[in-house]
Amino acid sequence: MFPFSYFSSEPQTTVHASPEVAAVATNEGSLTIKEFANKYCPAVFTGFKPSWWLPNGHAQTAYVAMGNFEEVDKVKYERKYIRLPDSGTLGIDFTPPFDVQLDPATPIIIVEHGLTGGSHESYVRNILAAACAPKSEGGLGYRAAVINFRGCAGTPITSPRFYSAACEDDLACGALYVSSLFPEAKMVGIGFSLGASVVTRYLGNEGTRSRLAGGLALACPWNLVANSERLEGNWFSRRVYSSAMGGNLLRLYKSHAHSIETFEGSHALKIHSKVLSLESPKLIDIDHVLVSQTGGASPNWPFPSALEYYRHASSDGVLPGIKVPYLAINAEDDPIVRLIPRPDEESTKASGWVVVAITKGGGHLGWFEDGEKRGETQKWIRKPALQWLRAVVEEFVREKGQGGRPTEVADGFTREIGRPEVGFKVVDAKDLPQGGKAAGLTQGL
Repeated sequence: MFPFSYFSSEPQTTVHASPEVAAVATNEGSLTIKEFANKYCPAVFTGFKPSWWLPNGHAQTAYVAMGNFEEVDKVKYERKYIRLPDSGTLGIDFTPPFDVQLDPATPIIIVEHGLTGGSHESYVRNILAAACAPKSEGGLGYRAAVINFRGCAGTPITSPRFYSAACEDDLACGALYVSSLFPEAKMVGIGFSLGASVVTRYLGNEGTRSRLAGGLALACPWNLVANSERLEGNWFSRRVYSSAMGGNLLRLYKSHAHSIETFEGSHALKIHSKVLSLESPKLIDIDHVLVSQTGGASPNWPFPSALEYYRHASSDGVLPGIKVPYLAINAEDDPIVRLIPRPDEESTKASGWVVVAITKGGGHLGWFEDGEKRGETQKWIRKPALQWLRAVVEEFVREKGQGGRPTEVADGFTREIGRPEVGFKVVDAKDLPQGGKAAGLTQGL
């Protein structure tokens, strides 16, 4: 390690598990969730020590947004598109591409990215470059599928619905599609920031029916009302972080204006001019005008305000419903996510499958530590992430009969029986309108 790393504080990580005990079955016997994490994910207990020149959360987060990561962690994807029952579209990026021969039972990592990101984001590639590298090259040898949100990463908008922190039904559709391609493969989910909220809500709402055998949530925003109050209530955070996220969302939306204008008679078109009239919006501004109105399906949407949307979409309340191994990692100095639930405290309700690790430093999706050479950084989060993903798909033994629901094929859609909103049909890229190309997006969000 670089010798000047002594300027950084000593590694400190607290690990919190619910007092409720669940029997996590493994190849070597039954464990509690904290024992499971300690045995198969020891990196999370060793703690994170920030790079000497990125000593706090603001510096770590700034480097996520401003660093040049184009030449590292390169990942080759192959995209497939699926049409959803409400006529929306998801772009799903697979790695390695399908021409790489893998065992049909190869484990699959299902990825949900951050606010306005996609499969191209450095924080996604950092994990997948190692997880999907062949075992002969030191990787896990897995497959991954990144589910890009509606309108993100070049995915076209084909319905009046946008996306939100509560679009776990889209994750259900994407997971159903991937499982139909590889029915023998065990799947595990990982979410980043907004995507962590989606993964958490999916696992909490699905319970034993989850198609994912476990989950990993990184920098989850948890209680959106409380964290919004802290974000918007601080002058610096509001001017810097809230403005960056609000600006990203508006630029992304504007890149799809040509599609929105074709949805005659829709609520999305009714609010279109109001969204376009926003100038330098903060996150809560565009959530109020856009996401609270079109971020999901009826009967919940639209909401009267951003705060009502936040109450609905918060993920901390679903922790009692999680019934598969679940690890969340947050940084205490994250300037965007200030309130983090601790399952071992009375104020947080969680099942015995939940463990939350809180590093003292790391910022928002940063976790940069010193590399081997002076001035070089590497991402600490890769170590616990890979350990946890491997543990879920290789060590955890799930009870037979759990995972998923029966399906049927009707009108060209493969659907879950009894849940008409969860389904898909494959569409060809040439049959889709051009996706938006949003310029000037701040990376890492």
